[in-house]
Amino acid sequence: MPPRKQVLRALESFRFSPWQRLRRSGTRLRAILQLDQWFPHIPLALAVAALGSISVLGSLPKLQGVIPELSLITPSANLSEMPVLSELGAIPSLVTGIILLIMAVGLLLRSRLAWIITTLIAIIDLALLFHHYQHLSTALVAFNGFILLLLLLFRRHFSRSSVAAGTLFAFLSVLLLMTYAVFGAYLLGAGFSPQINSLITALYFSIVTMSTVGYGDIVPKSPDARLFVVSIIILGITVFATSISAVIVPLLNGRMQRILLGEKKSTWSDHYVLVGDNLFAQNTYRALRRRRLRVLVVALNRPEPLWLPEEDLFVGDPTDPQMLARAGAMRALAVLALRNDDSENAFIVLTAKEMGIPGKTVALVSSQRHLRRLQQTGVDLLIAPEVLGSQLLIRSLLGEKLDDEELLAEIFTDSGHTDPMPTE
Repeated sequence: MPPRKQVLRALESFRFSPWQRLRRSGTRLRAILQLDQWFPHIPLALAVAALGSISVLGSLPKLQGVIPELSLITPSANLSEMPVLSELGAIPSLVTGIILLIMAVGLLLRSRLAWIITTLIAIIDLALLFHHYQHLSTALVAFNGFILLLLLLFRRHFSRSSVAAGTLFAFLSVLLLMTYAVFGAYLLGAGFSPQINSLITALYFSIVTMSTVGYGDIVPKSPDARLFVVSIIILGITVFATSISAVIVPLLNGRMQRILLGEKKSTWSDHYVLVGDNLFAQNTYRALRRRRLRVLVVALNRPEPLWLPEEDLFVGDPTDPQMLARAGAMRALAVLALRNDDSENAFIVLTAKEMGIPGKTVALVSSQRHLRRLQQTGVDLLIAPEVLGSQLLIRSLLGEKLDDEELLAEIFTDSGHTDPMPTE
């Protein structure tokens, strides 16, 4: 095959699809604008904080007329006997607004827990807005719906699980549950025997009930009171169990991952997974980074001295599918096997092919004797830089003319279309 066609075929087999080129351009644009450092968590957090502020400020004027009526509330046996509750429509908006303000801080930290709570509260707040739609503007409903849409669209960007977020969630959950239990027990105080006539007694009953101690000195008698007690028992068990797990699980997960795995996991996509620690791999890494492309390096051992940022390095066996999966090979544009040993590069390519990665594969080959074997792995592109050096040296010594096309044909080798190379 003519050298020019050989080169074109080799490069054509490695050419990215239009969709992959678009994704790579998007990745480069994100790197130039440094979007990963502030988008989408900071804009979303500000939008959620604005929505929470609107809810709080909108409910304050309504509470001015409700607060005097709160002093007139007396314990009743049934909810139907408390008409003042119909005037408390501003309280849910106030509570959801406060929660959204707190969760905005969690979104700044990219907390997965904060994302879940914010999404649920946004749905509840949107339902409240529709319930009172005749008193509210269409713009506020649209703003809430837009935030909910963004939360669902960028859900993958909120994946951090931290002790701080878990503690915040636990504190908020317990606070809301205690508020519900105490005021509920006081409002339905006439349905208990003996009656609950003070907030102190309501607090005592709530703690005894939610802790499942149940002394039996206060017993619900009316149907509404019994249903209320059932609700705080179920919510109490659920909230306390969830709160404990929200604090303990991140600690245990982080500790067990460090002890058992000792590895991190990448959430990147549209990047390059580069396997190797030699000079060729280092230069390839630097060339890709200069073009604002994201690269993760997988090395068998930690490089000494360290020539790349710690966050771009994964230490482990590159022939292990779990190692490549942790480096995000299933979401990468290409896996580059650039180690000095041809057999190791072949194993890396085979591992990537067995995983069914959608990206391209590249392998470094140092000997022409191994070209055919590496071609049989199904690699998309083989590169032989040492062949270039030897050819340049020989032709310079012999005074021969340098043919660029012929040199490229020897450097770049298509896995499926290249003619067999002569062996030594």
